[in-house]
Parts: sequence; structure tokens; C-alpha cells
Amino acid sequence: MNFEPLREMEAFSNEMFTRIVSVQQKEHPAWNTALPFAERIKGLPLFNLIFSNPDRNATTTGPTISHYYPLRAEMRKIAHYARQVAAQGRASVAGGRMPEATADQPTVCDLRCGNGFIGSLLANEGVRVTGVREPTAKLNQIPDFYDSLRYEMRTLPITDIDFAFDVAFSSWMPSEINDTPHILQHSPKLIVYIHTDHVDGSSGRRQTGTAEAFVDLPGRYKLIDQWSVMRAQDMLHEVWPELPPSIEETRHVKVYADTPFHGINLLGYAETAKGYDWENELEMTLLALEAKGMLRARGIAV
Repeated sequence: MNFEPLREMEAFSNEMFTRIVSVQQKEHPAWNTALPFAERIKGLPLFNLIFSNPDRNATTTGPTISHYYPLRAEMRKIAHYARQVAAQGRASVAGGRMPEATADQPTVCDLRCGNGFIGSLLANEGVRVTGVREPTAKLNQIPDFYDSLRYEMRTLPITDIDFAFDVAFSSWMPSEINDTPHILQHSPKLIVYIHTDHVDGSSGRRQTGTAEAFVDLPGRYKLIDQWSVMRAQDMLHEVWPELPPSIEETRHVKVYADTPFHGINLLGYAETAKGYDWENELEMTLLALEAKGMLRARGIAV
């Protein structure tokens, strides 16, 4: 393991804390809805995709930005799968052949989309995304954080969705709610879930969905891919003690395909594309954690 980047940890940390403070003081471009989406996410700290702003009122407002930090490789992979079930590709299915990936953009429905942040990242990978925001849902502290050039926001209950879509994108289904029956009414070609199995210790409630929501699908839907991203307990606090502790959290991504699309190509996309800015901090954090682990294994107190 190359620990050379850690030589720059002091300068890296100072710059990172400056950006964290700018978000907390609402000076960061993330708060400015007049700016293009690409500018609003530039320099967005990893910290602010784990923690909400200190002045957030949790009883009336959802997370400041998002429930979790996404990785660009994930968004690229999901978009790669989605492009293969675009409208232009359906014709080949009727002839008994698998549809090839096309330049035609599929339509993705971003269910219970919050402020549109996650869905906009997906839209920036070359798919058409329409976000559906529940009228009664608590708005994020930054209520609108979507790319107006690539993402369409609609406010309506998911029971009232009246447009066709190729892919159902269910990112962080609300606690104790099962949206899968509503999703299945639209017979999407793909269903993508992002969720966690975490159960709150005090209330006993699942953090996302219900136990059956992400697995109880008709037989025609096949689980074609899945992966998990684990956030270690106190990940940032362990490296920077000034930052608050956090729980361990593992989020899961599950991709289901309807019968004609069980054999879509799971490869063929570039995993080496530049990651989001917050991934730079993630890499430095993981590197520092590994270095500390090695030192402790040698009996060195750190």
C-alpha cells in the first residue's frame, strides 16, 4: 500500500475543514440553486454526505443533502444497465434477441426523490431521469438540489404516476414502507434498489423499507447484480477526532431485470472514470485508517 499521500495530510485536512465550515455557514455553492449543478457539487465534502447541518430541525426537515454518499462507479454501472433497456432497444426483444446498448436515453423514474441530488448524478451519466417527490414528505434542508438541464422534478404521490418509464430507481425507501407493489404496477424493465438493513436500536424500526420490500418480487424479475458499500463506524472521527462519531452502516444496491432483459451485458462500461470530489476524501480516509491499523498491529499507539 502506498501511504505517500499521507505526507500531505496536514494541508489536505486544513482545506477539507475549510470546505466543511463553508457548508455549515451556508457559503458553499451547494446552497445556491441559481448555480449549475456541476458547480454546486464541486468540492462538496464527504462529511456533509454523512452528517446534516448542525442547524437542521430533524422534526420538520430531511437530511441536508442526502442519506448517503454515492460513488460515481455505481452511477455509471446503473446507467450502463439502464441504457440497454431503452425504448429503442425494445424492438429486438420481440424477435427473441437481447437488446444492445443504444444511444437512445432510457427513462428512469426516481421514486421518492427528495431533493433530486442522487438522481441528478445518475442523469449526468446519460440517462433521462424524472424525479417523483411525495407532496407530504419532509423536504431536505437543501430542498432542491437537482440538475435542471438533465433532470425533471415532479411533485406527486407515487400512486399517481401517469407516465411510462423503463427503470424504477428506488433510492432509500422510507422506513417501514413497501413501494414495490406500486413499482410493479408499471412493469419496469429494471428495478434498482438502494437500501440498508440497519434497524434502529431504540425504536426497532428499519432505516429503509420493510424486510420484504427488496426481495419479494414476482418470478419474472431476476436479481442480475448486487453490491454493498460499508461505512465503518466512526470513520471520519477515527482520522480526525474533531469530527463527530458515526454508526457503522452498510448500504446495498440490488438490480432486478424483467424476463426479456435477464441477459443484459453487465460489463463494458468504464470503471476508471474520475470519481466525485468527495471520493478524494474517502480515499484519503481509508488510507489513513489502513495506516493506523498497521501501526496498531505493530503495537504502536496512535
